[in-house]
Amino acid sequence: MYHLSPTRREVFLLVLVLVALLCFTASFGPPDSDLDDTYIDNSTSNPHPLTLANHWRTRITWTNGFIPNTRVISHVPGWTIFDNLFVLNGTPYVVTDYPASVPDIIYMTSNGLAIYSGPEAAKSRLPSDRDMRVISTTQAQSLFGSSAESIDGITWLVNDPRQFVTHYFHFAAELFFGFWRAYSSLDPVIDDMGNSVLPALRRIFFVHVDADHWRDYSRMNQWILRSAFPSLTTEYSDDWQDRAAMGRPIMFDRVIFSDRSSAMHGVNFRSTGRTVSEPFALPGSAHWWSPVRANVIRMCGLDADVGGDMAQSPVITYVSRQEWGRRMLKQEDHEHLVEELYKLRDQYGYEVNVVSMDKLSRAEQITLAARTTIMMGVHGNGLTSLVWMRPSPRATVMEFFIPGGFAYDYEYTTRALGMVHYGFWDNEYHTHPNTPPRAYPEGFQGKSIPIDGAVVAKLCHERLQSMTD
Repeated sequence: MYHLSPTRREVFLLVLVLVALLCFTASFGPPDSDLDDTYIDNSTSNPHPLTLANHWRTRITWTNGFIPNTRVISHVPGWTIFDNLFVLNGTPYVVTDYPASVPDIIYMTSNGLAIYSGPEAAKSRLPSDRDMRVISTTQAQSLFGSSAESIDGITWLVNDPRQFVTHYFHFAAELFFGFWRAYSSLDPVIDDMGNSVLPALRRIFFVHVDADHWRDYSRMNQWILRSAFPSLTTEYSDDWQDRAAMGRPIMFDRVIFSDRSSAMHGVNFRSTGRTVSEPFALPGSAHWWSPVRANVIRMCGLDADVGGDMAQSPVITYVSRQEWGRRMLKQEDHEHLVEELYKLRDQYGYEVNVVSMDKLSRAEQITLAARTTIMMGVHGNGLTSLVWMRPSPRATVMEFFIPGGFAYDYEYTTRALGMVHYGFWDNEYHTHPNTPPRAYPEGFQGKSIPIDGAVVAKLCHERLQSMTD
């Protein structure tokens, strides 16, 4: 008897039937097999699927006497990191049976009113029980019942008024700068390439700022946040009120709570005038800022190691304000400065850029700053881009003032990043620790600020040459 081999067509049909049967069987799996069996655990940075043993957590429950206690993980005036911070009806609650371990609330929060100078204005911003309360576990049990809604991951709660949020410098180089310095203190081994074990920021609550009024006129605020933390979500005053109106307690896993008014009670602020100076009392890596810088400049197509390298050709960037109408150099001094910088270019091969930052796209501003070795210009918002420079022995900021005037905005920011700052009065300059007191004399905002371009150029060359000898 002959055994005929199956034809190619029969084999194809058989395989097709088997595949169909497998697909049909898979679609009718066991009754308990559904989409909840596997998911991403949003409470950690672990990207791997987890089993039912780790359910998506939307609510925290407890029995009598076992309510989670709030822990103050880190604190300086104006910057506090909490674990298990509760909020009910818009009021934050610190739950602990050891109230003496909690800082005074005036060093943690305020009522969020606009900030003006003077003792009466400062007094008007002091917090009440509506702004934060410290309560015992027994009181918490009575207030919250036996459960709270869970907000997992890392949250930044911004208790500042709008006035300082909508400005590039005050947002990027004070508020955001301070937030990251406080949070980065939890990882003292951040390296210069931006590698860190810290979980990414998950969300921001702007408690006193609405969705239409947190962006700055240069549109840099949103660029920074979206590039530093691509998965970030933001909520605003209306959202905060919506959650309060639900009447249910909320528990934050971990929250960085920032309050500008509270920071103004700190010792560091009183000596520097910079609210961002307070978190620098915390421990931290010398490369604390590098994760933010790396993410922001990568969004512009650059590698984290661009700029500052001794093997790279120096880049000098003069940020001009000659078309702004205030805080401008004398026109003849501006022209002489440009001429002297171009001489450096022609004689030593340095790259020289003379730019108006507002004429560049956001990506162009960040890209140029990231490549810059020496940045200079009259005191003004354009110098905020110094935060994207890479710290190195040559990295320098030169700021021009009317003689007798001085401000610490960019001086402090420069030094906080490990770079060197020079404040110029025409042909005279000052650097830390021999800096003059803060002063805003007549002409500070004027159009006739003098600068000796030859002195500036000479210092540029000395800074660059001394590091190569």
